[in-house]
Amino acid sequence: MKTCDVAVIGAGPAGLVAATTATSLGLSATVFDESASPGGQIYRAVTTTPVRRPELLGVDYWHGANLVRPFRASGAEYLPATTVWAAARGAEAFDLGVSGGRPGTRIGGTFAARTLLVATGAIERPLPFPGWTLPGVMTAGAVQGLLKSSALVPAGRVVLAGSGPLLWQVAWQLASAGVAIDRVLETIPRGRLAEAMRHAPGFMFSTYLARGLELIRAVRRRTDVVEHVAELQARGDGRVESVRFAVDGEWTEVPADLVVISHGVVPNVHLPAALGCGLEWNPDQSAFQPVADAWGGTTEEGVYVAGDVAGIAGAQAAEARGRLAALAIANALGRIDAARRDALAAPAQRALATALRGRRFLDALYRPSPEFLRPRGAVPVCRCEEVTADAAREAVRDGAVTLHALKSATRCGMGPCQGRSCLATAAELLADELGADCAALAPPSIRFPLRPVTLAEVAAWPSRADAEACVVRGE
Repeated sequence: MKTCDVAVIGAGPAGLVAATTATSLGLSATVFDESASPGGQIYRAVTTTPVRRPELLGVDYWHGANLVRPFRASGAEYLPATTVWAAARGAEAFDLGVSGGRPGTRIGGTFAARTLLVATGAIERPLPFPGWTLPGVMTAGAVQGLLKSSALVPAGRVVLAGSGPLLWQVAWQLASAGVAIDRVLETIPRGRLAEAMRHAPGFMFSTYLARGLELIRAVRRRTDVVEHVAELQARGDGRVESVRFAVDGEWTEVPADLVVISHGVVPNVHLPAALGCGLEWNPDQSAFQPVADAWGGTTEEGVYVAGDVAGIAGAQAAEARGRLAALAIANALGRIDAARRDALAAPAQRALATALRGRRFLDALYRPSPEFLRPRGAVPVCRCEEVTADAAREAVRDGAVTLHALKSATRCGMGPCQGRSCLATAAELLADELGADCAALAPPSIRFPLRPVTLAEVAAWPSRADAEACVVRGE
């Protein structure tokens, strides 16, 4: 079995830059990518998109091609449409359980790598509200993905709801593509802007200000924006037919064929968590993230994180983090000494500081309100296992005082998504019932396999003497 120096999981901006940097320093790199082409979510299909009007996706999107070109010329091995579903530390390398591949080139079995760089990015934060599981309710990222990869835009009556930069970006992209948006329902609570203003000095000198204002002004010119929406309901018989919302206790209902929701994104921590990496709660982003140093090194030797999986910071920060992690890996594997690592890292460190400038303002402004973070009633929290908010709260009152116990008591997080959609909400409900802070909660327990796999793939997983001994002894 061939062993590479570094396995990069994810081909977004962090993974692309990391692989390109690693190979430039003489390391062998293999990149595993669940998508069919490089770019990640932010630059999805940047080299294959059928969109023929570049201005629809914005100038920032096309920057992704500048990352893909050097990556393809780097000599790194690239495995698209491929999932890493397990990883285990061996005596000299990590064994990776891998499946997928393009039609006609199916990939299966195991790969080996001396180090791992997890660049799995972020996943959308779906905050439950009544009717959010109805057909016709989609996340902003899903709508944007259809636009980028297939040039598809929605028809009919479209309503966007939520908060955050992604919501405004998708609204602008849809409006630019000719979609008649009925209205945008913004869920930022009253007084939140004043709270965020203490971080305004950094934001005023950031790259976010001018671009953000441009997007918001363009959207406001084309559609109605309703501010301070405190409650939200999607209604319909078998599919969404209308959306009902409340501002200052006054309810309004409007017809809708599609409700596009977004409350931001959170780190996709499942792989580092399953590897045993320590997690910590980020109160500014209301989500778990890996414990990592300035180079992306985690609590597990040989495992690094880069990009939004290390904490939500955007595409520019992801590039810088990818380069820093690659330099740290090259140093750890003896390719470069610490002095050269530090010298090569200086530009990336400056770029990261610039990219992070203003981030605290955005986190403070767009942090979801408690009403959406901590739902009540018969609202489905875990849609895979149909666990409601009330059922989760009752389980906590009955003694399920940890995330693991809550999972065992309700099956919340045991479905196909393995908690990707409900983990953050489950933590918020648990903390709410306990009267505690989420930071005080024990991190979730994530186990392999991370994706559904066949028995044949599991059987092909390398066996080890210690594992076999446990089976023999019945431990």
